[in-house]
Amino acid sequence: MDSRKYDVSEIGPRIRAFLETTLRNAHLNLSFEAAAGEHPHPDFEDPEVLIRFSGEDVDLLLANKGELLLALEHLAMEALRVPAEDHSRICFDANDYRVLRIEELRLSAMAAAENVKRTHKPFHFNPMSSRERRIIHLSLRNETGIRSESTGAGPHRQVVVMPADMTTVPAPIIRPLGPPREGGMGGRGGDGRGDRRGGPRGDRGGDRRGGRRPR
Repeated sequence: MDSRKYDVSEIGPRIRAFLETTLRNAHLNLSFEAAAGEHPHPDFEDPEVLIRFSGEDVDLLLANKGELLLALEHLAMEALRVPAEDHSRICFDANDYRVLRIEELRLSAMAAAENVKRTHKPFHFNPMSSRERRIIHLSLRNETGIRSESTGAGPHRQVVVMPADMTTVPAPIIRPLGPPREGGMGGRGGDGRGDRRGGPRGDRGGDRRGGRRPR
């Protein structure tokens, strides 16, 4: 039995209506197509509907770690009233950015885990979206000696990788000059001196769940 909740033929026209108006008003030279989701990394992201962009302004869409792409995707989900738990079922992409980003995050997660095992000090990633936090958590789910937590709130929500025997999550350190950009990835270990790092344990939402998406 097909367990898909979203189908291109049903939601595609609604997404198209939103994007045509938004791209025209933003004066962005972009075209797009809706297709059934692809599954190169089903353990991390397994969308049912894929919106793929092309055109002269793709570079703008992907600048600053895909900031505009992620923002456009988020606005579309809000405009179409897609429940938060279903956001992972619909994916916006361009030039295979999402596939490359998953691999980048996976490798960063493994490097962070090795750093924590070696130094026995926590490692804080920069704030990122719930999807990207989930990729970090899933990448580390089989690691021993460390654990990962989502911490902070709103645009400051981030992942901290810490020794498994550390009972207290480090206090949050929030970047002083305005809110951080969605999707930031970098971070450093240590005692928390610097910007855009981790904080106390928050509710994890769907970040750390296995499988395709939170239920």
